Amino acid sequence: MDPRPDGTTSAPASLLLRVSGPDRPGITADLMTVLDRAGAEVQDVEQVLVRGHLTLAVALAAPADGGTALRAVLDDLARSRDVHIELVPAPAPRSAHATTDAVTVLGHELETPLSPAEIGAVAGGINAAGGNIDRIVRLARYPVYAYEFRVTGADPTALAKHLGEAAATHRLDVALQPEGLERRAKRLVVLDVDSTLIQDEVIELLAEEAGCVEEVRAVTERAMAGELDFTTALRERVRRLEGLDAEAIERARARMRLTPGARTFVRTLKRLGYTVGIVSGGFTQFTDGLAAELGLDHAHANVLEVAGGVLTGEVLGDVVDRAAKARLLRSFAELEGVPLSQTVAVGDGANDLDMLAAAGLGIAFNAKPLVQEAADTTVNVPYLDAILFVLGVTRDEVERADTAEG
Repeated sequence: MDPRPDGTTSAPASLLLRVSGPDRPGITADLMTVLDRAGAEVQDVEQVLVRGHLTLAVALAAPADGGTALRAVLDDLARSRDVHIELVPAPAPRSAHATTDAVTVLGHELETPLSPAEIGAVAGGINAAGGNIDRIVRLARYPVYAYEFRVTGADPTALAKHLGEAAATHRLDVALQPEGLERRAKRLVVLDVDSTLIQDEVIELLAEEAGCVEEVRAVTERAMAGELDFTTALRERVRRLEGLDAEAIERARARMRLTPGARTFVRTLKRLGYTVGIVSGGFTQFTDGLAAELGLDHAHANVLEVAGGVLTGEVLGDVVDRAAKARLLRSFAELEGVPLSQTVAVGDGANDLDMLAAAGLGIAFNAKPLVQEAADTTVNVPYLDAILFVLGVTRDEVERADTAEG
């Protein structure tokens, strides 16, 4: 109670009612019936269920008697429902202008729970940045454990720094995004293909057919690490394929492997109403089939020239390089009427850097160090559908959608 000038006390502005105990059907309904009969004014309510244990919090406008009469009826409810109920003065609400962030945390070990030390490191980083954790929700247990922290009041620069340190120390992927409509409204996802949507580099599949894979692979590594101009490197590698029978393309395509989780990732995005596209420094002879197989909305790649049933060693038209990927992302967004702030780009190599920077959210997927440093966030597990958790989609939502369609 707050003292008045005359020495008496006044009731607090609001009370916090907390209910905890084993969950049973009807507890919340019964509580609201009691509050309604008591004439209580509900200001806020939040409920969490963890392994069958209920925690329910309700902020109430304090009655004139400070809650004395209300406590009596709540005691009766607690006894009848075998739960613990307390009624205490509520802390002052936070400023409506406090920043709110979503911190998504993914473990690297498949189907292994995050340890207390790992969760504590993230929580400690949030605290060090002056933030408060309003809520923690588990998003997934498969293929990796993923949690989302709702954070208010943190300094953005300090939060990014401390979370980055926690991620590096404990081998976690930590995504930091402003919470709000923009995060929930992302509507276009554009992916790189080689080593992102698929596990392979298609030019290396072709080089295996041509017997020059080691030479081509060496050039590929230098290009993806940013050591070589991509266009020059691509043309040099393609020239080594001159004379290869066009039927080798079909053989290489048959050996192409989707990244684990790719079908689930695209299927779930499409169900949620997303537009999905691919841009590739590879070749249309591969991406056209991927687009048809996965039901993609957009696909753009280089075109291998074929004449007389063999590869000429040349690429037709402009090469899809680093700058072109960013242009294509903007073009897809314009065609779909989606602002860039509502786009997501996913890639692994230096050729993806401009595209990742242009998107509202740039995600480095099992990427080179240079790309991980530049991207908004990283995902370093071998399952593409883990990116869904960064977007706030839960594993339960994915599985329910799959069940409903099946």
